[in-house]
Amino acid sequence: MIRSLISEIKEFKKPSILASLFMVFEVMFEISIPFVMASLLDQGVLQRNMQNILFYGGLMLVCAFCSLFCGMQSARYGAYASAGFAKNLRRAIFKKVQTFSFENIDQFSSGGLVTRMMTDVTNVQNSYQMIIRICVRAPLNLIFAIVACFMINAEMAMIFVYVTIFLAAVLSIIMKIVYPLFTEVFEAYDNLNNSIKENITNMRVVKSYVKEADETVKFKKASRLIYNMFMKAIRVVVFSSPAMMLSMYASFLLISWIGAHLIVGGQLSTGNLTSMFSYTMTILMSLMMFMMIFVMLSISMASVERINEVLTTKTTIDSPENGLKEVADGSINFEDVTFAYTDENGDKTHVLQGINLSIRSGEVIGILGGTGSGKSSLVQLIPRLYDVESGRVTVAGHDVKEYDLDALRKQVAMVLQTNVLFSGTIKENMRWGKKDATDEEIIAACKIAQADEFIQDFKEGYDTKIERGGSNVSGGQRQRLCIARALLMNPKILILDDSTSAVDTKTDSLIRQGLATSLKETTKIIIGQRISSIQDADRIIVMNDGQIDAIGRHEELLATNAIYQEVYEMQTQGKGEADEN
Repeated sequence: MIRSLISEIKEFKKPSILASLFMVFEVMFEISIPFVMASLLDQGVLQRNMQNILFYGGLMLVCAFCSLFCGMQSARYGAYASAGFAKNLRRAIFKKVQTFSFENIDQFSSGGLVTRMMTDVTNVQNSYQMIIRICVRAPLNLIFAIVACFMINAEMAMIFVYVTIFLAAVLSIIMKIVYPLFTEVFEAYDNLNNSIKENITNMRVVKSYVKEADETVKFKKASRLIYNMFMKAIRVVVFSSPAMMLSMYASFLLISWIGAHLIVGGQLSTGNLTSMFSYTMTILMSLMMFMMIFVMLSISMASVERINEVLTTKTTIDSPENGLKEVADGSINFEDVTFAYTDENGDKTHVLQGINLSIRSGEVIGILGGTGSGKSSLVQLIPRLYDVESGRVTVAGHDVKEYDLDALRKQVAMVLQTNVLFSGTIKENMRWGKKDATDEEIIAACKIAQADEFIQDFKEGYDTKIERGGSNVSGGQRQRLCIARALLMNPKILILDDSTSAVDTKTDSLIRQGLATSLKETTKIIIGQRISSIQDADRIIVMNDGQIDAIGRHEELLATNAIYQEVYEMQTQGKGEADEN
């Protein structure tokens, strides 16, 4: 688990090593100060030797300044290395998410992925900086100080050995208890982020239903849950503080008592006892650092596990080695295809069963069916957004699994039910379809999609800024821009998944006419709820409960298929668009 994260240190290995190295020198200079101070007292102050006082005093100053310089350099390199490590981690997580199939993405909520990239990575960043600095300083301070104490007096030095063992036992018990608690805290963070994202994204709906107060209560409950869970963990962690205080005061009392007897017996000098007190503070401060490290690592280990979960997740859809780079035409075949969605628990929900369908290149196919009949699931198998459970899907005579993913998806343009535009100008959004598209090509595509007219009405035309998600254009305008973006790809297969639902009937007809005249060689699959959107198709597929109920032209289905007849009658009688059987 740790290895996958360590591999992301990459170019920041050198500053990481330098941070630790400077910390070693800082500890060495710092530990030498009490030794020099003992000599200053015994050979300078007590003997009233000014020369020794000046010499050892100057030496202490040199050690102090060297320790300060090394500490500053360690902090500088540590901050640089940890920030760089966090940058690499976020990039690795984002890059990994880009390789995920829809099935992988379904396993992680969007709020959970945001928490992993932000909160969890920040926790790991803080812990990493602590590891390369404090985790070097604390044990070195502890070891050097205990060794120095043994050199002064072994009997008193054993006090620190017992104290260290006692504290290690206490912290181990606390760690075992709090680790699962912090894991639950970050899962609660995921739910909170999802709630915030849902609220902000759907703010218009919230306000239209006057649900601001309810949403505030919902947020407070989620926030209070995190607070309660975090406090539950902290109430366990705080036991480390009294354990530390007990160890500290017990050490002072025992050293004072034993040291006094040894001085009276002539076995210990005043300077050595003073050094022992200095080392006592050093040892206890080291143990205090261990406590800080322990708390931070308790939190970050949960974050490490969550980050590692993303980084080690294998995509369910891989691009094959030496995959086919060319798609010859737009012919499609479904051969006894069965498909199911898999949830987080591994349970499957079958949405397509026994699909057999052959589509000729350049053919126009309409698909009609009720909600949940499997229309969208069917077309998402063509560009391998999902893989079939059994059977196979072929494009241009080859199984879609044989194609290089990029090559296949560049020839299968999809305009999904959820029309998404990105922040930037209209031209920048259009060039998602073709990176080097000229202004003339963009205008031509927008004319086919019936978008040019309203774009020209904008003050800045094609340089009009689109807000995030396309919030400053209407639903119908957004749909037409998404269709134009897909047309710029000049694909072999064009899939419109209910992509004209927000435009009026006249505009819908004009778009279909434009597609018919401009992309004659392109296979077009149109999913629609309005019969008027698909009645001119070469063939219409009627889907029901994950299966193909009927295939035929408009007139044939109107005469023979009950589902098609019912939808047609409801729409022509002005009862609205039927969406269920």
